[in-house]
Amino acid sequence: QVQLGESGGGLVQAGGSLRLSCVVSGRTLSSYRMGWFRQAPGKEREFVATISWSGGRTAYADSVKGRFTISRDNAKNTVYLQMNSLKPEDTAVYYCAAAFDRSWSNYYSRGYEYDYWGQGTHVTVSS
Repeated sequence: QVQLGESGGGLVQAGGSLRLSCVVSGRTLSSYRMGWFRQAPGKEREFVATISWSGGRTAYADSVKGRFTISRDNAKNTVYLQMNSLKPEDTAVYYCAAAFDRSWSNYYSRGYEYDYWGQGTHVTVSS
Protein backbone atom coordinates (compact mmCIF):
# COMPACT_ATOMS: atom_id res chain seq x y z
CA GLN A 1 0.00 0.00 0.00
CA VAL A 2 1.55 3.27 -1.14
CA GLN A 3 0.88 6.29 1.05
CA LEU A 4 1.79 9.94 0.56
CA GLY A 5 1.95 12.36 3.48
CA GLU A 6 2.34 16.12 3.02
CA SER A 7 3.55 18.55 5.65
CA GLY A 8 4.92 22.06 5.93
CA GLY A 9 1.83 24.10 5.22
CA GLY A 10 0.76 27.04 7.36
CA LEU A 11 0.06 30.74 7.48
CA VAL A 12 2.59 33.12 5.97
CA GLN A 13 2.60 36.76 4.93
CA ALA A 14 2.82 37.76 1.31
CA GLY A 15 6.42 37.72 0.15
CA GLY A 16 7.32 34.97 2.58
CA SER A 17 8.44 31.39 2.02
CA LEU A 18 7.37 27.89 2.91
CA ARG A 19 8.77 24.47 2.14
CA LEU A 20 6.35 21.63 1.70
CA SER A 21 7.43 18.01 2.10
CA CYS A 22 5.82 14.82 0.87
CA VAL A 23 6.97 11.50 2.29
CA VAL A 24 6.20 8.38 0.28
CA SER A 25 5.84 5.10 2.14
CA GLY A 26 5.16 1.58 0.99
CA ARG A 27 7.46 1.71 -1.99
CA THR A 28 10.70 3.43 -2.89
CA LEU A 29 10.31 6.96 -4.16
CA SER A 30 12.51 6.34 -7.18
CA SER A 31 9.71 4.18 -8.60
CA TYR A 32 7.60 7.27 -9.26
CA ARG A 33 7.41 10.46 -11.20
CA MET A 34 6.06 13.02 -8.70
CA GLY A 35 3.94 16.12 -8.86
CA TRP A 36 2.39 18.87 -6.77
CA PHE A 37 -1.12 20.19 -7.34
CA ARG A 38 -3.23 22.69 -5.45
CA GLN A 39 -6.87 23.53 -4.99
CA ALA A 40 -8.05 26.94 -3.84
CA PRO A 41 -11.46 27.43 -2.23
CA GLY A 42 -14.18 27.33 -4.86
CA LYS A 43 -11.76 26.48 -7.64
CA GLU A 44 -10.71 23.36 -9.49
CA ARG A 45 -7.53 21.54 -8.71
CA GLU A 46 -4.59 22.82 -10.72
CA PHE A 47 -1.13 21.62 -11.56
CA VAL A 48 1.82 23.26 -9.81
CA ALA A 49 5.01 21.31 -10.57
CA THR A 50 6.37 17.92 -11.51
CA ILE A 51 9.73 16.17 -11.30
CA SER A 52 11.07 13.11 -13.06
CA TRP A 53 11.97 9.99 -11.10
CA SER A 54 15.67 10.89 -11.16
CA GLY A 55 15.16 14.57 -10.45
CA GLY A 56 16.80 15.53 -13.71
CA ARG A 57 13.75 17.05 -15.30
CA THR A 58 11.16 19.44 -13.90
CA ALA A 59 8.21 21.47 -15.14
CA TYR A 60 6.12 24.22 -13.59
CA ALA A 61 2.86 26.04 -14.03
CA ASP A 62 3.39 29.52 -15.43
CA SER A 63 1.85 31.03 -12.31
CA VAL A 64 4.65 29.68 -10.07
CA LYS A 65 7.61 29.60 -12.43
CA GLY A 66 10.59 31.41 -10.96
CA ARG A 67 9.10 31.35 -7.44
CA PHE A 68 8.61 27.64 -6.67
CA THR A 69 11.16 24.85 -6.88
CA ILE A 70 10.39 21.13 -6.82
CA SER A 71 13.08 18.69 -5.72
CA ARG A 72 13.38 15.18 -4.43
CA ASP A 73 15.60 13.07 -2.21
CA ASN A 74 15.05 9.47 -3.18
CA ALA A 75 17.18 8.25 -0.29
CA LYS A 76 14.73 9.91 2.10
CA ASN A 77 11.65 8.99 0.06
CA THR A 78 10.72 12.67 0.14
CA VAL A 79 9.68 15.27 -2.42
CA TYR A 80 9.85 18.98 -1.64
CA LEU A 81 8.22 22.14 -2.90
CA GLN A 82 10.11 25.27 -1.97
CA MET A 83 7.78 28.24 -2.30
CA ASN A 84 9.24 31.74 -2.30
CA SER A 85 7.72 35.19 -2.89
CA LEU A 86 4.34 33.84 -1.91
CA LYS A 87 1.22 35.71 -2.99
CA PRO A 88 -2.31 35.65 -1.58
CA GLU A 89 -3.41 33.83 -4.73
CA ASP A 90 -1.16 30.93 -3.74
CA THR A 91 -3.56 30.18 -0.90
CA ALA A 92 -4.80 26.61 -1.40
CA VAL A 93 -4.62 23.04 -0.23
CA TYR A 94 -1.48 21.54 -1.73
CA TYR A 95 -1.39 17.88 -2.73
CA CYS A 96 1.49 15.69 -3.78
CA ALA A 97 0.89 12.94 -6.28
CA ALA A 98 2.82 9.94 -7.58
CA ALA A 99 2.78 8.48 -11.07
CA PHE A 100 3.80 4.82 -11.28
CA ASP A 101 4.84 5.25 -14.90
CA ARG A 102 8.31 6.75 -14.45
CA SER A 103 8.71 7.81 -18.06
CA TRP A 104 8.32 11.51 -18.74
CA SER A 105 4.92 12.48 -20.04
CA ASN A 106 3.84 15.59 -21.88
CA TYR A 107 0.57 15.30 -19.98
CA TYR A 108 2.25 15.85 -16.62
CA SER A 109 -0.20 18.62 -15.73
CA ARG A 110 -3.21 16.31 -15.94
CA GLY A 111 -4.44 14.76 -12.73
CA TYR A 112 -5.22 11.44 -14.38
CA GLU A 113 -1.51 10.94 -14.99
CA TYR A 114 -1.03 10.25 -11.28
CA ASP A 115 -1.93 7.08 -9.45
CA TYR A 116 -1.58 8.05 -5.79
CA TRP A 117 -2.46 11.21 -3.90
CA GLY A 118 -1.82 12.59 -0.46
CA GLN A 119 -4.37 14.15 1.87
CA GLY A 120 -3.09 17.67 1.34
CA THR A 121 -1.61 20.45 3.44
CA HIS A 122 -3.11 23.91 3.81
CA VAL A 123 -1.21 27.00 2.75
CA THR A 124 -2.61 30.43 3.57
CA VAL A 125 -0.89 33.59 2.37
CA SER A 126 -2.08 36.81 3.97
CA SER A 127 -1.80 40.18 2.26
